[in-house]
Amino acid sequence: MTPSRDISRLIEIMAALRDADTGCPWDIEQSFATIAPYTIEEAYEVAEAIAGDDMPALRDELGDLLLQAVYHARMAEEIGAFAFPDVVEAITTKLIRRHPHVFGDDEARAAGAAKGFWEKAKAAERKAIGEAEPGSVLDGVPASLPALTRALKLQRKAATVGFDWADPRAVIAKLREEIAEIEAEMDAAKTTRERQEDEVGDLLFAAVNLARHLDVDPDQALRRANIKFMRRFNLIEQALAADGKTPSDATLDEMEALWQRAKGANRSRD
Repeated sequence: MTPSRDISRLIEIMAALRDADTGCPWDIEQSFATIAPYTIEEAYEVAEAIAGDDMPALRDELGDLLLQAVYHARMAEEIGAFAFPDVVEAITTKLIRRHPHVFGDDEARAAGAAKGFWEKAKAAERKAIGEAEPGSVLDGVPASLPALTRALKLQRKAATVGFDWADPRAVIAKLREEIAEIEAEMDAAKTTRERQEDEVGDLLFAAVNLARHLDVDPDQALRRANIKFMRRFNLIEQALAADGKTPSDATLDEMEALWQRAKGANRSRD
């Protein structure tokens, strides 16, 4: 077996790995349930490579993510459910159907992408396969999504029926309001951890709303902030190490001074 740029080679390799007689023992014993966590993990690693602007890593991580699709398709083929070509056909059919302004006739192209068309197309698809219509505008947002992503999707759903802030500055006012409520809860004589958690949750939800209004992906923004924090903190550790110290040996004032220096050194990168 040799490497190839052809997707069919990847499918052949996956089939060989899953072969009951000659395949890899670990791959053979896997199921949809055991592979699903790896699928999620690979998607996050793709996002991390993008946040780091690392094209070689992105190439490799996209390959790992593609493997996940091939893996699930192979297991489905083994039980007679569907195969990888069916996956490709399903997504190409969906993309063509949901973009009549690109792939449709002259009339559809001239009409352009109508507001709300994507949601209407999905509703038509649900009806075509006999799936029940959602009882709420917010139905269809999986509870299993990471909280940050789910908040964004819930807000987008609500916005489709006009339940939304008029502009980003209104959301900033809401953020200030939520911060004040956290402070009030902190000062309250009978505050509880649950009440403080509720207020912090409201603040985070409002922050996601601000990101959405600024057309910023909140998850991507937080990933970039994480990378920035790690890079700056590493510079603090390096500066302290040069003086024979560790962060545990340094005072907060020392580390804050080094943090400000790190910010200045990395400003062009950040």
